[in-house]
Amino acid sequence: MPSTPVRLTPSTVVLLLIPPLMWAGNAVVGRLMQGSIPPITFNFLRWVIAGALLLPLAAWVLRPGSGLWAQRRRLALLGLLGVGLYNALQYMALKTSTPINVTLVASSIPIWMLLLGRVLYGVPIARRSAIGAVLSLAGVAVVLARGDWAQLGALRLVAGDGWMLLAALTWAWYSWLLVRPPAGGYPPEIKGDWSAFLLAQIVFGLGWAGLMTAGEWLTLPASPAGHLQWGWPLGAALLYVAVGPSLLAYRSWGIGVARVGPTVAGFFNNLTPLFAALMSATLLGEPPRLYHAAGFVLIVGGILVSARR
Repeated sequence: MPSTPVRLTPSTVVLLLIPPLMWAGNAVVGRLMQGSIPPITFNFLRWVIAGALLLPLAAWVLRPGSGLWAQRRRLALLGLLGVGLYNALQYMALKTSTPINVTLVASSIPIWMLLLGRVLYGVPIARRSAIGAVLSLAGVAVVLARGDWAQLGALRLVAGDGWMLLAALTWAWYSWLLVRPPAGGYPPEIKGDWSAFLLAQIVFGLGWAGLMTAGEWLTLPASPAGHLQWGWPLGAALLYVAVGPSLLAYRSWGIGVARVGPTVAGFFNNLTPLFAALMSATLLGEPPRLYHAAGFVLIVGGILVSARR
């Protein structure tokens, strides 16, 4: 990463606020859909819909002569991490874990961003980045504790938290790959077209997700028809996760990471637990509390310190 200060413009801040907002809703919806659809199947159908929505914009990228095939190995890796694995692992985590635990584990992503950058790419960990990580994690802890530190002792880790930890590592690596293009770079027609670049990842990602879905159904108990509960709730959930957390969030995340790098962008991910808490408060009819404001100040403070502005 460059040693010069990162400039957080208003447009960049907005772009990096959209993903955690969408992903907070994704955690809530994923939890609500438990019992209505198997988690890996949910992820597969999500990306089928997202890919179908992108076809009118970027169907040309699937033609034999497009630049898609020249970088098929890198795009296959991006598709595995960002499409096939990350959300499938998150939905698997939500089978046994709660949205608040999932967002807590996901808040470790900035730490993995720093560590993977150092180990894989030789990027030194700046002191400001480390301080920013501590501040942001403190803000997450304030929200999770609801202003009472004794509440943190009541949190219990389950198997789903382990799946989410693996998902966090997956997302950290995916984000670094976005700003570390392969040798020779991507073909201009893909690099300059966000819909083509995302559809290229989805094409390969659906291959991985399809294989995992097949494995999931082979391991399901008898009467597989009972594992899918079709209806408007499932349809609405699939449409939301295909448009919001998929197309809108991935598009915004890609631009934001390109502008400020994965390390600074990773700190915005810590806003996900705050947004999740606010969503829960809204759904339950409870007004925001003082600890929400305190958590927000700490999380944003970590972002600003890490950006050195």
